[in-house]
Amino acid sequence: MSSAPHAGNVEIFKARTNKWFAWLSWAVAAFGVMVTVLMAGPGALAGAAPLVLLAFLGWQLFWLPAVVVHDDGVTLENPFRSIVVPWAALVHVDTRFALTLVTASKSYASWAAPAPGIWGGRNARPEDLRGLPATTYGPGKSVRPGDLKTTDSGQAAMLVRARWHGLVESGGLAAGDAATTAVTVTVRWVAIGAVVLLLAASYLAVTAR
Repeated sequence: MSSAPHAGNVEIFKARTNKWFAWLSWAVAAFGVMVTVLMAGPGALAGAAPLVLLAFLGWQLFWLPAVVVHDDGVTLENPFRSIVVPWAALVHVDTRFALTLVTASKSYASWAAPAPGIWGGRNARPEDLRGLPATTYGPGKSVRPGDLKTTDSGQAAMLVRARWHGLVESGGLAAGDAATTAVTVTVRWVAIGAVVLLLAASYLAVTAR
């Protein structure tokens, strides 16, 4: 997760499908290592960089990403960036393509909570449209597919909107500070460097055969 601690009441959202993809990538990598050892011996592991890359990307792209809702704001744990959006900076919560936190100057999308697309609402049930935070609804009580309770973006958006609405209603959030409240973006340089090195090692391993 982020290097910054999350104090207070913390809620963490991670997409279930992302976890399945992570386990699948690890299983494929482990199977590949096992076959390599059985077929060519332990010495062949020197060329297993592509399998290591696959396992690392399984962690970085699917297991790590999360939406963390805490007292200070919302943290988007994306593969190569950690983004902390304070409540005072938040202007709008969008789910058109993914859970997206809109501030006065920029929008930040979550890798962990993609929207299902226009066809995601085909199997929506009436109960999926009820009990959502008030800011979810559009004209005529319409709801976007990405806001449905059964979608990744919708579940994450509910957590964010419910906490945000509670702060506004309780008077714990001052209005008019969005333009002057800073968003903290931390680049995961170590992860980027690891991917670059593993890509280079994988290329050398493949071309050396």
